Amino acid sequence: MRLNFRKYSKKPRVHLRTHEGAPAVAIAPEQALRRSVLSCMLWEGEFYEDGVQIAGRIGELVPQVSSEKVAALAVEARERMKLRHAPLLLVREMARYATHRGLVAETLTRVIQRADELAEFVAIYWAQGRQPLSAQVKKGLAAAFSKFDEYALAKYDRAGAVRLRDVLFLCHAKPVDAAQAALWKRLAQNELATPDTWEVALSATGRDGASKREVWERLLAERKLGALALLRNLRNMREADVSEELVQKALDAMKTDRVLPFRFLAAARNVPQWEQALETAMFRALEGRAGLLPGHTVLLVDVSGSMESPISQRSEMRRTDAAYGLAILLREIAEKVTIYTFSDQATLVPSRRGMALRDAMDQSQPHSGTYLGAAIERAEKDCRQGYDRLVVITDEQSHDQVPAPRGRGYVINVASNRNGVGYGAWMHVDGWSEAVVEFIAELEAAASS
Repeated sequence: MRLNFRKYSKKPRVHLRTHEGAPAVAIAPEQALRRSVLSCMLWEGEFYEDGVQIAGRIGELVPQVSSEKVAALAVEARERMKLRHAPLLLVREMARYATHRGLVAETLTRVIQRADELAEFVAIYWAQGRQPLSAQVKKGLAAAFSKFDEYALAKYDRAGAVRLRDVLFLCHAKPVDAAQAALWKRLAQNELATPDTWEVALSATGRDGASKREVWERLLAERKLGALALLRNLRNMREADVSEELVQKALDAMKTDRVLPFRFLAAARNVPQWEQALETAMFRALEGRAGLLPGHTVLLVDVSGSMESPISQRSEMRRTDAAYGLAILLREIAEKVTIYTFSDQATLVPSRRGMALRDAMDQSQPHSGTYLGAAIERAEKDCRQGYDRLVVITDEQSHDQVPAPRGRGYVINVASNRNGVGYGAWMHVDGWSEAVVEFIAELEAAASS
């Protein structure tokens, strides 16, 4: 009997594809987890995938990645990428496995940075049915509780399936002194002092437009609005006929050090009459960063139809806002920049800054298909003298095959889709925070030292 036969596996070979059909790259579980987390507005659908799919994938990947790396990713997602719910889900999934539970308490304490996240975590923990909290979870929640004063607890003690007082009882937190004991007793008895926040002030006005205008004008005059609250509510202020002079003064005085460009772009789309003041504030936020990326940077910005979708179902911010914001940031910090947009074709963008650069990118061509491979070929053909880095900002759902860059290449992914193309010879970076640009600068500085 012959034994020299070629053996064939019964398991079919899987050919990974993007949602638009281009060959995708198989990646390790850790990379897949980063990809799903760092651009994720948890449980909120994206253009190609719904939020339940993304959350389910995160849950499947956590036990495949070491506890140290999952914990580090949760901290990175919260502290560098400014995400709130995805880090909580990572810790909840860690609590399911004996291999990961040892790091739950310290990780949970670190990623809870706003008082409402205490209750939000318990709601996530109970999403598939109410059950006792593990010892590590109780320890982490108890330590996190001590971070918050009366204002923070009162501000975020919202009506919901889980209240902050419920979390306090569940985790058996022990106060560090008599003052904290008295504070927690007031929380337990629903006797916290009502905070003077814009949410509380507006909820007391009813639907009367004049009253709302008075509240907004008082909050602006007393500087009671943080930068993000100010930007997010500009349209509400315009609709309430708030004094334009007060709005201008608030924009001029706002602290911009932690505000990313895409926030200004989204605000300018809602209130174009205040665009000049928003652009001035945006440039203040970008001051002092010139020269972080020396040499010639070639930037390809995805303007395909899927990039027009909102970052989440509850947000008016689009993925193009994230992409344009990163492009504006790169334009300011790179020594020399050549920018193309790509959709059905690659289009060279005029050398502009700020809102003018946003307009040039947005109006450069129809927002249709995603031909990243062709765009790379066009850019590299044009740059006959080479470049120092090729940076692509995209959701990675290309129609065509994507070649390797001729030199140093980065793909900045701004979506959580399962499969992508920016791996292999490409340095893959997930998310739309300024941290992704800082990473590129730090990586190159380390390589040259």
